[in-house]
Amino acid sequence: MRRWDKIIRLIVTETGFSRKGGALACDGVALRAVAAAENTPLYVYSAAAISARYRAIADAFASYPHSIHYALKANSTLAIARLLRSLGAGADANSGGEIDVALRAGFIPTEIVFTGVGKTSAELAQAIDLGVMTINAESTGEIERIDALARARETRARVALRVNPDIDARSHPHISTGLKTNKFGVPIGAVVEICRQFAAAPGVEIVGLHIHVGSQITDLEPLRQASEAIVTLARQLRDAGVPIDHVDLGGGLGISYDGTPVPSARDYADALLPAVRGSGLKLVLEPGRNVIAPAGVLLSRVIDVKEQPGGRLFVILDAGMTELMRPMLYSAYHRIEHVDAVERPETVCDIVGPLCESSDTLGTDRPLARPEVGDLMAVRDTGAYGAVMASNYNRRLMPAEVLVDDGRWSVIRRRQTIDDLLALET
Repeated sequence: MRRWDKIIRLIVTETGFSRKGGALACDGVALRAVAAAENTPLYVYSAAAISARYRAIADAFASYPHSIHYALKANSTLAIARLLRSLGAGADANSGGEIDVALRAGFIPTEIVFTGVGKTSAELAQAIDLGVMTINAESTGEIERIDALARARETRARVALRVNPDIDARSHPHISTGLKTNKFGVPIGAVVEICRQFAAAPGVEIVGLHIHVGSQITDLEPLRQASEAIVTLARQLRDAGVPIDHVDLGGGLGISYDGTPVPSARDYADALLPAVRGSGLKLVLEPGRNVIAPAGVLLSRVIDVKEQPGGRLFVILDAGMTELMRPMLYSAYHRIEHVDAVERPETVCDIVGPLCESSDTLGTDRPLARPEVGDLMAVRDTGAYGAVMASNYNRRLMPAEVLVDDGRWSVIRRRQTIDDLLALET
């Protein structure tokens, strides 16, 4: 087999999407056929790619005691959560709603870690009553609330303290969470005193430390620094009698949205494992984007093409910021391509959505074979933070979602109807 053949097969395995007879397909299923049956906008996911990407992380960390808790915030569609559970994942939930999704997907409470910067008392009570694996606490006030709720139930809650190490994730500032200017966690210098303060609290047991410095990280140095800092702190706490049994290093491993090289799962493990080896601490990971983002595409049709004064060409799709918020939130880049092979002159265009907002732009200055009305387009790497962040702005209806598995596709979330949208209104 030639080297490039190997590379192409690797790429297909990792994303699930490739050209078949010139047309884009998902694991051999023509996207044109799926869109014709289910209309657009439409999300399509590859089960094989999700499985391959999850297993790559599991295999990379196999030499050390660990558990992987899929971050539901990346994509919490029930079928996706069930698929990850079938692969052996636990769940990382960021709200009471995500806890409910995890339970309906078949996760048991001890497979769930509960994260989130602003947990309500009702959500904390839910987690305590269930007996989740840990509640990742963000402040002394939150620990006090957990303690009071647990005492009222005559139980003791397992807590991991989220640590803010003041480490720059070197990603977009809107998804950086580990600097002292961010709202997350407690300062690393305050952890020892907080643990002393709650050592005798009857309703909580501090059993772990949690750290997550940001998302879409493609430079592993911040993750290496964070792992070293938290393991050193955990050793100090154990020497002081605090029963730390695990370190939760969060997630954050990025993907390549534009085709540039990024670290592999093996590189990720090589950056983190040296810090924990020999510590006796179990390792907890919370990947989301890296597992699911490349395994999804957003399909959309061109509904208008117009040229404005000055020669700017706008290609208007039937999908926009209501289906994919990332470009508007973070100026995020997503590759956009024709689903079918198109033999037309190349032009440079802006790919925009149909919303009444100038920021409703999916891509600027994109070279494409000149699109025409009716063309089917694919927005790549949208498995994470795509459908899960969709909205009903302008009274637009949520798109359907499809999962391709073993050469067959099925609707895992039907398209929303106007009756669905108005059902809660009087």
